[in-house]
Amino acid sequence: MAAPHIPNLNTLRRGPPPLTGRARGVPSSSRDEADQLAKDKIVQQTDQDASVSRLSAVQIGYLDDPYARFFVSGDGQRRFPIINRGTYVRTTSIDTLVLQFLSSPSLYQKQIISLGAGSDTRFFRLRSHSQTLPPFLYHELDLPSNTSQKISIVTRSSTFQNLISGDITTSEDHTSLSSPSYNIHPLDLRTLDPTNPTPPPSLHRIDPLLPTLLISECCLIYLSPHLADAAATYFTRTLFPASTSLGLILYEPINPNTPFGRVMVSNLAARGIVLQTLKRYGSLEAQRERLRVYGLGSGRQARTVDMLWEEGVGEGEKERVAGLEMVDEVEEWKLLAGHYCVAWGWRDGVDGGVWDGWREEGEACGRGGGEDLVV
Repeated sequence: MAAPHIPNLNTLRRGPPPLTGRARGVPSSSRDEADQLAKDKIVQQTDQDASVSRLSAVQIGYLDDPYARFFVSGDGQRRFPIINRGTYVRTTSIDTLVLQFLSSPSLYQKQIISLGAGSDTRFFRLRSHSQTLPPFLYHELDLPSNTSQKISIVTRSSTFQNLISGDITTSEDHTSLSSPSYNIHPLDLRTLDPTNPTPPPSLHRIDPLLPTLLISECCLIYLSPHLADAAATYFTRTLFPASTSLGLILYEPINPNTPFGRVMVSNLAARGIVLQTLKRYGSLEAQRERLRVYGLGSGRQARTVDMLWEEGVGEGEKERVAGLEMVDEVEEWKLLAGHYCVAWGWRDGVDGGVWDGWREEGEACGRGGGEDLVV
């Protein structure tokens, strides 16, 4: 799975892809498999869209990410100002939550698992600041076709290898990478459905007893609601026991029933991109309830990207960002930013102090009269 960028006007304004018909004379099972592969390829392309958007934000000065250029062919492409601002808010908001988790006191090493990581560079950005962070384990899960591409890039460059602690080993087919600090796993999250007769593969080096943060940036939304819930609860209720301190960050579009939301969904569908869980989890309230059902009952919060920009970015930083380029389309920015959200929830487990940063932020939101919920 991949993580498309927010807000992506290029996606919304682009016309539909060329139509492809089913191959004649091919058995139905083979046709179904070919159709699924074609759909997967369309979703995977959104990861390249996100990489181009991230590089655009870096080149203009919104973000500091020296690793973004490795995942884009050529010089990249400058995005619209509101896309760059969206990249900035999305990245910095999630980074803040991740850093709060990693920097909180704990008796144990911490662990992060990124679902549908694609070309995400967060591990390398975190490791470049490792002198201020305690050691942590990082795992990325994605389809084999995506993991092989990333492993090829990572293992060819000393820039990446110097940030990975310990010996690095890769599988013969180059779809998995293993090290004491950074691991890439080839995994189709759809196989985590409990009705699947084939048991899930072993995820090497994932420790079910360590305080763990799961991250899903526009990943689960491409699965059916049943499969998305099955994948999430595999981690929250099966792989990790109830005693493990566990958190989840979700980044997804919302509000499909507004005029803008309907246009967004229609234009994406014309490209073959279907946001399958959007109807079920299309509001902040639904996202918070989703986290509760997943077993993350100690605290739950959800905020639109617009709220994160208005309330979460300091005035001085807003001035810096505003000085990078002019955002003329203020109304369009607010529309787009109001249709995406970051939601996060956690359960305390035996080491609930790892969520103190999240808990304090939630209490501050509550004092401000926001919609966030902390219990």
